[in-house]
Amino acid sequence: MVTSAETRSGKGHRDENFPVASRLIRACYRAPILAFYEFVRSADDIADHATLPPAQKLAMLDRLEGSLLGANDEEGVGVTLRRELTARALTPRHAQDLLTAFRMDVTKLRYRDWDDLIGYCTYSAMPVGRFVLDVHGESHALWPANDALCAALQVINHLQDCAKDYRNLDRVYIPLDAFAQSGATVEELGAERASPALCSCIRGVALRTGHLLRASRSFSAGIDDTRLALEVAVIQTFAEHLTGLLERRDPLSERVHLGKAGVAGFGLLGLLWGASRRVGRAFAVGHKPQDA
Repeated sequence: MVTSAETRSGKGHRDENFPVASRLIRACYRAPILAFYEFVRSADDIADHATLPPAQKLAMLDRLEGSLLGANDEEGVGVTLRRELTARALTPRHAQDLLTAFRMDVTKLRYRDWDDLIGYCTYSAMPVGRFVLDVHGESHALWPANDALCAALQVINHLQDCAKDYRNLDRVYIPLDAFAQSGATVEELGAERASPALCSCIRGVALRTGHLLRASRSFSAGIDDTRLALEVAVIQTFAEHLTGLLERRDPLSERVHLGKAGVAGFGLLGLLWGASRRVGRAFAVGHKPQDA
């Protein structure tokens, strides 16, 4: 029996494009968030494995879910997350929703239009932020803004990795109608550089992602926990910059990721922006924000 530990890519939470349980997050919340991350990363690595047949991937995802729900103890990441959830009386629903997305990754290789893609993000991205909010005891009224930001992050990742996903997995997240509207074809993702039509296609999806980020701009100001609010502000800032890069650059041949200097610089900008939002929030509600 192949376990999820044997299919891990070696990628960890510090290797992601966006912060995961950074030092901004209170220490008391990092353990459940990291347990959630390890569970999700294991499932993602199964779905993205280059040689496992689809039926075996689905069986392994089912076994992961069983370990999460207590049906087996065969997957350590599931057992660890189950214990963290039980200790905090949290639902496994968010993790289960992500497993739905990974099953889609195994069985669905194309997306019809923007609504079809956002439907995927409902399972692949939005539950991540919802889980973090639940860990912090934040209001579900924040979910719409969270969902917009998380969907934007997911689409940004799709655009950054569009060539790799196509070449390695024949998986295309750019909606098919976006290709048709620009006059590009899916097969152009295999080229060394994007054609003008494909650049136009990618730019159009990036512009729609910008609409999501405008909808999420109020998110950090609505969060009660100051440290979580600052992390969200940093993530928002990263996302806005990366979306701008994707509107201008070719992800097939140009860099559309943040380097160390970019992470530091835009991280500082995000902290300053987030802090200014906290001051405005404090005046608006008539009390000081939580101590950091």
